[in-house]
Amino acid sequence: MEKGKLICIEGLDKSGKTTQSHLLVEALRSLGFDAVYTTEPSGGEIGRFIERYVLRRRRRISASIEALLFAADRIDHFEREIKPMLEKGKIVVSDRYVYSSFAYQGAAGLDIEWIKEVNRMVPAPDLAIYIDVPLEVVIERCRGKRRSVMEFPDIQAKVQEIYMHLVREGKLIPVNGNRPINEVSKDIRRIVFERLGI
Repeated sequence: MEKGKLICIEGLDKSGKTTQSHLLVEALRSLGFDAVYTTEPSGGEIGRFIERYVLRRRRRISASIEALLFAADRIDHFEREIKPMLEKGKIVVSDRYVYSSFAYQGAAGLDIEWIKEVNRMVPAPDLAIYIDVPLEVVIERCRGKRRSVMEFPDIQAKVQEIYMHLVREGKLIPVNGNRPINEVSKDIRRIVFERLGI
């Protein structure tokens, strides 16, 4: 059986990642592919701990502890959920992956090489897409709806800088997310089909 593919969708908070991840899964399924959606933090015990005790706080915890918790959840998520699906030949679309740690914990001042080291137990995705939305649009979408300690404008600005650095390095493929949902979705599908040959 052919090994599956891991695609991750990255971006700032409220950039449309979740919507586009679901639309990609639906599009792949409509073409006969066995595609599944997953997200970070995961639904496992560590992921639920992060949701409750890290993201919902008034202030951020230590960046290094934050990074280690996200890495632990990611390793657990990969071993428990993603790897078995890939071994069955499925296409896994992950709403966030390792690049979120580079961006968010890197924005908190941690060395990116150290973040890479604590995440080395998980493989790079087959394809990583960055939904690029202007910072002011994200800030407006977050206004009055803040669900996470990460959604403050100053944090999002630093996160965006790191994501754009990853784009320039060729780690992430950018997609203009400041357009109608169907246009963004069409671009993402085109990239997936071209890059992965499916």
